[in-house]
Amino acid sequence: MSEPTPQQVLDTPMIPNEADAATIRDYLIALLAKLWRDHAYFTGKRPFGTSGWECDLYAALIKAGHIEGSFDEDGYLDTSDDQAGDRLITAAIQALGGSDA
Repeated sequence: MSEPTPQQVLDTPMIPNEADAATIRDYLIALLAKLWRDHAYFTGKRPFGTSGWECDLYAALIKAGHIEGSFDEDGYLDTSDDQAGDRLITAAIQALGGSDA
């Protein structure tokens, strides 16, 4: 499994999600917009109404072959390499700002 670039991560298609985001880029932008709109009332635990929202991102990364993981018989995320997923999402967020750091 080769390491995707931050731009490839941002372009990764999302699974159906509460943010109605088509790509990881769209999801991260929706998350930031929600934070800005709700500011003092923003909840990181349930930004789009349900908990476990990070799993939407991990599932998209798994389906794209960017990280290791599996789904159960009902199609829900079972296991994921959260550490690798966090690294890729962090790099993608930095790329949104044009930063390599």
